[in-house]
Amino acid sequence: MSTAILTGQPVPGSSIEGDLRSLGYDIRVAADPADAETLLAQVPGDQRVAVVDTRFVGHLHALRLGLTDPRFPLAAIPGAVTAQPAGRQALTRAMAREASAGGGAALAVDSLADRIVTALDDDGTDIHRPELGSLVAAVPADPQARNEARQAVAGVDDEAVRLKSAVKSRDGFFTTFCISPYSRYLARWCAHRGLTPNQVTTASLITALIAAGCAATGTRGGFIAAGLLLIFSFVLDCTDGQLARYSLQYSTLGAWLDATFDRAKEYAYYAGLALGAARGGDDVWALALGAMVLQTCRHVVDFSFNEANHDATANTSPTAALSDKLDSVGWTVWVRRMIVLPIGERWAMIAVLTAATTPRITFYALIVGCAFAATYTTAGRVLRSLTRKAVGVPPGVKHWGSTDRAAGALADLADSGPLAQGLAGALKKLPARPPFSSRAFVALPGAVLLVAGAWLEPYGSWLPVLGAVLYVLTSAAAVALPLKGALDWLVPPLLRAAEYGTVLVLAAKAEVNGALPAAFGLVSAVAYHHYDTVYRIRGNAGAPPAWLVRAIGGHEGRTLLVTVLAAVLSASQFTVALTALAVAVALVVLFESIRFWVSAGAPAVHDEGETA
Repeated sequence: MSTAILTGQPVPGSSIEGDLRSLGYDIRVAADPADAETLLAQVPGDQRVAVVDTRFVGHLHALRLGLTDPRFPLAAIPGAVTAQPAGRQALTRAMAREASAGGGAALAVDSLADRIVTALDDDGTDIHRPELGSLVAAVPADPQARNEARQAVAGVDDEAVRLKSAVKSRDGFFTTFCISPYSRYLARWCAHRGLTPNQVTTASLITALIAAGCAATGTRGGFIAAGLLLIFSFVLDCTDGQLARYSLQYSTLGAWLDATFDRAKEYAYYAGLALGAARGGDDVWALALGAMVLQTCRHVVDFSFNEANHDATANTSPTAALSDKLDSVGWTVWVRRMIVLPIGERWAMIAVLTAATTPRITFYALIVGCAFAATYTTAGRVLRSLTRKAVGVPPGVKHWGSTDRAAGALADLADSGPLAQGLAGALKKLPARPPFSSRAFVALPGAVLLVAGAWLEPYGSWLPVLGAVLYVLTSAAAVALPLKGALDWLVPPLLRAAEYGTVLVLAAKAEVNGALPAAFGLVSAVAYHHYDTVYRIRGNAGAPPAWLVRAIGGHEGRTLLVTVLAAVLSASQFTVALTALAVAVALVVLFESIRFWVSAGAPAVHDEGETA
């Protein structure tokens, strides 16, 4: 139970007590600031507490936004301030200072809640202030102002505002115009029946897995059912986030489920399509794995670039200026969002092609579309990085604004294991000048030669092993110095492409049944680990523990091991080894991931900008 302490002179006919009770608050009334301080001290430290002016006039949803969002230790709107246990100490200090300074007379004139907020600001305390938009939240000073505020409340439908705010402010074309217009009402329906976002997320996963099962039947009816179920799974996927925003039901577990289930659903569907094709005599496992590799590497490009620029110095570039100019023209915004093939457009395309064509055609279209999107986005980001210049730097001087935090995040995303980390210490003496100044160009030769060697040589050759040894050296050299260069955000995606691509090529070269599905399982397990790393970093929780990276070998250790296994084992034995490795990695990664995300210290990650 949460507690609200009402302060100030009571107003006849006010609905504030009823509104607060509807939001789950127990009401206590303070006679003066000193009494409010006493009441605050009586509230258990593990409960949320709010200080609210009795003269408050505003929408119920404004109170909900200000006083019930679980993501912020301290939050405030005009006339109300709230603290969760993490912000309780700061609120208590500010209350004590205002109570001793204000006295009984000041309470009748000023809003104690607003004075507390001012005191918190003076202390440099971070306070969340939700965007209210057209919603009203005010503490009128006289009857005329009160009547005007009440009229303003009556003039705005807060339920309509609540429904609109449940939808992401930035999303893809298909999601915005084909899903959200009705999924928001489904979210409201779920909220009124007590369903939680986690339950809807789980329903979305189950629906997608059933869709994958239908695709695995290999029949036309199964493919049609799979396409329809995949679209419905996406509707539920949109609904869970809208339900969380509609009812402010944010949770750490929900963040983890939402972050990981999208990839699990999509990649399970790829596997279902491949199984269905195999039932019809068409082996498309290489295409399924290729699509997963390409899509995962696309995401790593997004993650790495965003982390490199997360807290970088403000900059300008001709590319950024052109992008801003294009965004000022309405239709170009939607075209640019569609051509990057975000999740809505991608799943719609997969669903339609599954129902109407064959798995092979579906994968061909998916790979071509993702390849074009990856080329478009990566090229734009490379141009931004090369032409960026920090504000305030003299003309002609290039400056990269990456910080130690950004460099650390890129190093974590690199996923270097014991071999690369051990060699990196010896390679720190490499000159920090071209070509070594750009760590991406240090990593590139080893990655290219590794995949090329696996591609050009027959199965069982030792040349890929030599390529893997070179890859270990170049990847170690790439992370030997902080990743602060203009293109250093390319290092993690290069390493992902090299590792995943090597597994794909060697499994395809084995040319035995089961090798590519085993490789699909291994890449899935490793990719999950890399997605898990991303969301830990986004939650400011750092990378997974060092023991986990050591246990699964790091990217260079796994790559070297797979090439050695391909050289010393027969094709059938290699398939068994890949399967065992996939199971081992999956068990270790899932154990640690579940342990972390259900623990009390896990961060609540809610990324409103992720559309892919």
